[in-house]
Amino acid sequence: MNEQYNPKAIEHKWQAFWEEKGVDRTREASDRPKFYALEQFPYPSGKLHMGHMRVYSIGDVVARFKRMNGYRVLHPMGWDAFGMPAENAAIQNKAQPAKWTLDNIAQMRAQQKQLGVSYDWAREITTCEPDYYKFTQWLFLLFYERGLAYRKKAAVNWCPSCHTVLANEQVEDGLCWRCESVVEKKELEQWFFRITEYADRLLDDLDRLDGWPEKVKLMQRNWIGRSYGTEVTFTLPDLAGTKGSDAEVAKVAGADVGEGANVVDAVDASASTSDAGDVPTVSVFTTRPDTLFGVTYMVVAPEHPLVERLIRGKQNEQKIRDFIAELRTKSEIDRTSAEAEKIGYFTGSYAVHPLTGERIPVWVANYVLMDYGTGAVMGVPAHDERDFAFATTYGLPVKKVIERTIEPLPEPLTEAFVEDGVLVNSGDFNGLPNRDAMEKISATLVAEGKGKQTISYRLRDWLVSRQRYWGAPIPIVYCDSCGVVPVPKEQLPVLLPEDVQFDGHSNPLTTSPTYAQTTCPQCGGKARRETDTMDTFIDSSWYFLRFADPHNTELPFAKEKADQWMAVDEYIGGVEHAILHMLYSRFFTKVLYDAGMVSVEEPFQSLLTQGMVLKDGAKMSKSKGNVVSPNEIVEKYGADTGRLFILFAAPPERDLEWNDAGVEGAYRFLNRVWRMVYRNRDLFGTEQAAVRANACPDSKALHRTMHYTVKKVTEDVGERYHFNTAISAVMELVNAINSYPETADRGTLREAVKHVVMLLAPFTPHIAEELWQVIGHTDSVHEQNWPAYDEAALAVDEVEIAVQINGKVRGKLVIPAAAERQEVEEMALAEAKIKEQLAGKTVRKVIVVPKKLVNIVAK
Repeated sequence: MNEQYNPKAIEHKWQAFWEEKGVDRTREASDRPKFYALEQFPYPSGKLHMGHMRVYSIGDVVARFKRMNGYRVLHPMGWDAFGMPAENAAIQNKAQPAKWTLDNIAQMRAQQKQLGVSYDWAREITTCEPDYYKFTQWLFLLFYERGLAYRKKAAVNWCPSCHTVLANEQVEDGLCWRCESVVEKKELEQWFFRITEYADRLLDDLDRLDGWPEKVKLMQRNWIGRSYGTEVTFTLPDLAGTKGSDAEVAKVAGADVGEGANVVDAVDASASTSDAGDVPTVSVFTTRPDTLFGVTYMVVAPEHPLVERLIRGKQNEQKIRDFIAELRTKSEIDRTSAEAEKIGYFTGSYAVHPLTGERIPVWVANYVLMDYGTGAVMGVPAHDERDFAFATTYGLPVKKVIERTIEPLPEPLTEAFVEDGVLVNSGDFNGLPNRDAMEKISATLVAEGKGKQTISYRLRDWLVSRQRYWGAPIPIVYCDSCGVVPVPKEQLPVLLPEDVQFDGHSNPLTTSPTYAQTTCPQCGGKARRETDTMDTFIDSSWYFLRFADPHNTELPFAKEKADQWMAVDEYIGGVEHAILHMLYSRFFTKVLYDAGMVSVEEPFQSLLTQGMVLKDGAKMSKSKGNVVSPNEIVEKYGADTGRLFILFAAPPERDLEWNDAGVEGAYRFLNRVWRMVYRNRDLFGTEQAAVRANACPDSKALHRTMHYTVKKVTEDVGERYHFNTAISAVMELVNAINSYPETADRGTLREAVKHVVMLLAPFTPHIAEELWQVIGHTDSVHEQNWPAYDEAALAVDEVEIAVQINGKVRGKLVIPAAAERQEVEEMALAEAKIKEQLAGKTVRKVIVVPKKLVNIVAK
């Protein structure tokens, strides 16, 4: 053993020891309570960054603390290994994505082990390995069997030069990220999961998640976006007797339609395009039927199926066609952001107001999307800020239908009035409070067959198709005789072929000479295999269940194994995954619950979203030149120093500002702990002196500080995850030990030193393990019972209080903790220094704040 702290010498030693002895292995059969600690598994990019180091350090403290507190802990790690970066690397390096991915995993696994994180590596999973994606395919088929997986046409980003579909993140300013061609919108057959069937459960069950941050629950509520309102039907008499061909409707909506093509049905719930001679209608969803009489225009999405008929032969026809073509290069975010300019064109057609019979001009505008609501909105500029801005830009009428109850609104309106009031210019509903009018107007529309009460959701079904290679193949074949045929589960996995081309053009799976052509599982005839792969969010939507039973070759997991561990007790990861990953994981768990595969409806009981790691006030990035690598810290100071700094510098939910001086401070503290233990190691001989905590005031004080520290760390880690204040308490205990007199009780000192080592074990596992050996133990500190504290030891016999005269502190007074008010007052007045300052004055009043201060009012 070295009396100088040398992290390099001890960290590898103890990592090897833990692996050899299986210290971190999961205990399955046990009468101990379970605790499932899980950090979000990473994408294998090749190198850990400080964000990784922070989340893993937080999770490891939780796991180690729970083990020492008597829990059997599941703390696994795996790899979210499919995705675009591997395919892009294959294109650039002319290598298989599998090799690039597995090489990165090996590098990152080694880095994680360097950090001393207590993972059960026997449960490691990798989503790109066939033994995992076999069951991702199995679950796809389960969704298909339950009517939750279906296929329809949907718009995608299409690069005409690369002949491939691009993900949103591959479109930069409307251009292909690789060749800079203008990206188009194109309709292709796509697979979807019917998540909207679970919208109400996903929303309502958020109220059960007491362990989730409110901000995350709010983000999910807003994403699901349930709104109660009214669907109002407007007629379009200008279109009576007209009919758009499928090809024309699809063309204006952006589909690529050729002769004999099977185009998507041009009619949806938002519009009725009946036979020639009938009057078409268009529906609008609104949560504000009280403003219906204030409608002065209507806006439809450029992709709306009625646009072709609305603009045909009209003055703006060509302008609108050019406008729609331009919008095919814009993302939904670009079109709907608050900063985006609202651009529109009058179609030349009119709708008829359902209650007044007025003709309402119909416009096409960029900010209305076909995928949200009905693809059409009514414009009420007097009482909606966006509508007011649009009407002001294009000179459209502004009709006030809600008036203030006290002071009339100005004429004309200078801004939208969005407060409550009473109805005006609203026919039979005039004078009603607008909130009361909502129900009455809605009831009138229903009674007259011109509307219906309904619920709208922002949530849309989950598009799970990806036109790329590096993902789980969708286990579907297409047979001319049998149609869509699922691959039988006993034939899984459908393996990714290796005879593919990675040249940046088209979907690589379509280039394989052996993959696409197959035989139909039903009739044995010729069939073609689905060449889309699955969204990688599917892989991460059930991985936490696989950890419960990672080596099962028959099922994704056995129900009894899942029930043994689910739900995850503490899930730790970035808030950037608070919506999609968390929502999809909840959706999967509910489907599996309904299928009888799990006994929980929610996957994550508690959620901790850690803040970012910043340097110089900005997120670490290569472009800013402010990156600090975990490897640098481990090499220079050791993993324990890096962990200690990260855990001490800020509470886990807040952003952490990297500070080189703080890292140095953490290293110096560990050196102080090392020297303290070595200086007192002789106390841990074969004949150890008994603890005599009351032997003298110093031993009593150290004994109390030790028990206070145990209580503080126990509560801060176990109840609040306040790791920074827990570490601060340990630092204070170390200071108390270092100032402890050599003449005071040795047994009390020995216990305090021992407790420092045990309390540091979850935070700095290597040095704690080494020092546990230094003080005479041969087993692992991480297999010890967490120290208990004695409430009686925390009792204080005496307290120091401030003595004030007329509100200013004039002295200190040590009094018995149990002293009564009268006793405290008498002691304060009898204190020599106080008596001296009161000479010649008359005491008017004495105020005693128990155990804190005495204030003497004197003149």
